[in-house]
Amino acid sequence: MNKFYLNLTAALLLSSASVYSQNLSGFKAGNRNSQQQTEAKFDALISSESIGKTIKELTLKPHYLGSVGSKEVAENLLAKFKSYGWDAEIETYQVLFPKPKVRILEMTAPTKFRALLKEPALKEDATSGHPDQLPSYNAWSADGDVNAELVFVNFGLPEDYEVLDKLGIDVKGKIVIARYGRSWRGIKPKVAQEHGAIGCIIYSDPMEDGYFQGDVYPKGSFKNEFGVQRGSIMDMVVYPGDPLTPFIGATENAKRLEREDAENLLKIPVLPISYHDAQPLLQSLGGPVAPEDWRGALPFTYHIGPGKTSVRLKVEFDWKIVPAYNVIAKIRGAEYPDQWVVRGNHHDGWNTGANDPISGIAAMMEEAKAIGELVKNGYKPKRTLVYCAWDAEEPGLIGSTEWVEDHAAELKQKAVVYINSDGNGRGFLSVAGSHGLEAMIDGIAKDVTDPQTNVSVFDRLKAKDIVNAGTDKAKKDNLARKSMTIGALGSGSDYSAFLQHAGIPSLNIYYGGENAGGEYHTAYDSYDYYSKFGDPGFNYGRALSQTIGRAVLRMANADTLPFEFKNLHKTISSYVNEMISMTDQMRESTLIYNQVIQGNNHKLAADPAKPAKLPVTKTEVPFIDFSALQNSLVQLDQSANALSERLNNENTPLKSLRAINEALYRAEQSLLNPDGLPRRPWYKHTLYAPGFYTGYGVKTMPGIREAIEQRDWKEAQDQIRIAANMISGLAEHLKSTTKLAD
Repeated sequence: MNKFYLNLTAALLLSSASVYSQNLSGFKAGNRNSQQQTEAKFDALISSESIGKTIKELTLKPHYLGSVGSKEVAENLLAKFKSYGWDAEIETYQVLFPKPKVRILEMTAPTKFRALLKEPALKEDATSGHPDQLPSYNAWSADGDVNAELVFVNFGLPEDYEVLDKLGIDVKGKIVIARYGRSWRGIKPKVAQEHGAIGCIIYSDPMEDGYFQGDVYPKGSFKNEFGVQRGSIMDMVVYPGDPLTPFIGATENAKRLEREDAENLLKIPVLPISYHDAQPLLQSLGGPVAPEDWRGALPFTYHIGPGKTSVRLKVEFDWKIVPAYNVIAKIRGAEYPDQWVVRGNHHDGWNTGANDPISGIAAMMEEAKAIGELVKNGYKPKRTLVYCAWDAEEPGLIGSTEWVEDHAAELKQKAVVYINSDGNGRGFLSVAGSHGLEAMIDGIAKDVTDPQTNVSVFDRLKAKDIVNAGTDKAKKDNLARKSMTIGALGSGSDYSAFLQHAGIPSLNIYYGGENAGGEYHTAYDSYDYYSKFGDPGFNYGRALSQTIGRAVLRMANADTLPFEFKNLHKTISSYVNEMISMTDQMRESTLIYNQVIQGNNHKLAADPAKPAKLPVTKTEVPFIDFSALQNSLVQLDQSANALSERLNNENTPLKSLRAINEALYRAEQSLLNPDGLPRRPWYKHTLYAPGFYTGYGVKTMPGIREAIEQRDWKEAQDQIRIAANMISGLAEHLKSTTKLAD
């Protein structure tokens, strides 16, 4: 470890006791000691060894949606919850899930080659050759048998196709091969389909997570030549969940769409492959040499094609309705039983799934066991705790989405917060979610001890940011930082339906950054891999339990729920300033671009050999009026400050505490647009959504931001008006909440 980093963390440890208060926001002075004692007892009940045993127990066989192993894991978790003293049941939904029947990839010209499409068993990995293993494939690929020329499209993003256009290369009627990375996998075939490709192959280049990064598995943690990343390519940015039942729970008698009418399913065949299988295909390509930033780490010159290389891609699936088993466990609240603190992690994996998802669910079950023990010894949470083990997350957030859609009305009334985890590993705390909860997370991050350095996880994260800062100013800014900031949520795990569809305040929490490797969604995401490279000793599993356990206990027991909307105002203001700056930069760059194009076209017009089609100028960027947003932010600033001052004044007793708390957790719903985002009405939150072309990656204030990026100026102005109305509505809601306290 970096010596400077160790010295820095030690210095931060010495200073932390005097700098950071141990006070708990939302608790009356007389209740803080009691809460801290509860958390200390909780900590003492969390065992790294126990978490490791749970991970091993739940990864003995594959447990993907619809498998025997999936049902066994659900029943195992149900039994555990009941033994811990929770009231638990399995809620089952009937959902569509395709399993592969036929997978063929072969080069038909200029030579013959047939892809292996198999990850061999390793003697060092006990479960890597399990007979129930799910083959490598992309769920939700269309059935298809296509034969065409092959074109390399780099990461397969919209900007890569702009490069192809400049080179005069058209993928219409061709099969494309893209490498994993830089976006969620489903964006690659989506963009290929939009450009007329008839098939898509996705491979893992050793540049990203193979031998270029370090020793490969089993010697090291990185992807070996046979590893393949499975995964869903459902167009989740349109809507997640069961493709046949958008907006409603996939109960047995639910009305279902025909598969061809599901808007989130693509129409072309798609297949993921290893770099062992990709190498002969890429090496045979002719055409232009790939640009420098398109080149991976395979030992040959990368070309784009098309030309002499043709491939056949055939995939066929068994499309069946299968049961998805959600395990739902509750401990009834003593004072506010109709206010729910919801905690979740999925239990299905692509195969044994030690990192994704069992590392997260093992930590969650350790929390449940500890809380159950506290209850047996007299602890009574004020609010109801709801712990959820979701099925069918991997194919498209299905289990959680169906549950939220099925219980939407009740959740909007009762759900105080949803706290999510997924995979977890050695490293640094990462939190994203509703910014009204940022202050609470700050307090937790300063109270949890990092198992490697024995400083708080906040201080360890701060030290990393200081060390990694690229400029002296950034180093000074990080050194001066006194509070934790959290990120915004896009998609990729079970928080989406809660936050972006139902408006439930949500958090996604995990540790990582020192567990880099290539096991993700491969047959090698196993206990043997994880115990050696993911989280040796399972100490960061314990840190995750302690972190989320504190969040659960504080939300469950707080006298006044610890929402701080001043943080939200600050965050939204930064988003608006970013968009104003982005628009100004687009206006300036468009002006320069058009001047260059006009000058070049003038010269080309005088050339007898001029091209038939001259480059065209871009439409100028008009004035975009952000004043409605800025005015709404003034309202939010005033109401957030007034509410904060009122709630934090301990000398003034609060009336109607139940109503105040309900108003606090329902404030997030003020930001839901009933009509949803343009072209994807399932997503209703005006602040957070996955990007239309980023997938997992978030687009903040997506209606406005994406309209600007797509140069749809009218839509941008319309979305500014809508967002301003939502923010003004939130400001009025907070003003009314302040009045409840009088």
